[in-house]
Amino acid sequence: MSSSSTANGYPLDPAVGSSDCRITRTTTSDYAHQPVMLTEVLNLLDPIPSGVFLDATLGGAGHSKVFLEHRADIRLVGIDQDREAHFAANDALTHLHGRFDIIHGRFDRIDTILDRLGIDKISGALFDLGVSSPQLDTPSRGFSFRREGPLDMRMDRTTEFKAEDLINNSNLFELSQILKEYGDERYHKRVAKAIIGARPLTTTSELSEVVVNAIPSASKKFPGHPARRTFQAIRIAVNKEIEILESALQQTMHRLTKEGRCVILSYHSGEDRIVKKTLRAAAGLSHTVPKHLPKPAETPIIRLLARSGQTPSQSEIEQNPRSASARLRSFEKIRED
Repeated sequence: MSSSSTANGYPLDPAVGSSDCRITRTTTSDYAHQPVMLTEVLNLLDPIPSGVFLDATLGGAGHSKVFLEHRADIRLVGIDQDREAHFAANDALTHLHGRFDIIHGRFDRIDTILDRLGIDKISGALFDLGVSSPQLDTPSRGFSFRREGPLDMRMDRTTEFKAEDLINNSNLFELSQILKEYGDERYHKRVAKAIIGARPLTTTSELSEVVVNAIPSASKKFPGHPARRTFQAIRIAVNKEIEILESALQQTMHRLTKEGRCVILSYHSGEDRIVKKTLRAAAGLSHTVPKHLPKPAETPIIRLLARSGQTPSQSEIEQNPRSASARLRSFEKIRED
């Protein structure tokens, strides 16, 4: 497979090896998504060398479209497990003929995807984690606690495991741990018991009602819907978002050329912890020792472009409230590993 091929040159969803790594022709779709921290992302990526840019969570190509328009010397490999996003991305990038490949797959399969495209090194990468606005705003996808829909929550709807399966088949311990670890839900045991007591559940409104009734009244006075943490936790578990993140970052670091850069946008404390831990280890900053003791010998392969995560400006949060939880981290490759 030539790395110069484009998504437009392939028939609809031809099998290319495994079913989770396909090149897909896409068409127009209403998948508008406002890119978060666009200016900050572009400024960080602007110095990367000429070559291939990897958008590991392509979505509607909001960030990548602007970047490719700015840098004529960059080709894009865009990965997304949501086929509906492919239609929007192709529509957004259609004027950039011959400069992009759109791949159906999960971002923990970066090595496999790049190998199939005949690409050894990349010049830059972007991860915009979490759920997109179009996914939240489409009731049939089942991501939103505010909209009536099936308990689906799959980003890749070619897979079989749905939120309904997790909710109705998990035991008390499993469900409670998911709510605690992925949703930071203070009342995880209480909510888990309520869900099990109300099973079977089949719709988002049913789940939302159960959670609302399980949360103590005093806690409902705080901002935000009482079910938001439960829905977030279930979504993360269904799509294995936390599980695959470290592997994807490691593969990206390995594939980056020297002076290549990567930007990661996360929206959940669990995601950000993994990003921070993985990047600090690769930058030689993972060990904390007393000043009087020698530091462990480490050879960093990256340097952090900022020691702490960046957050959106107040003006951006006012224009796009969903950006409020975003945290941006970035790094540059400093030596070949």
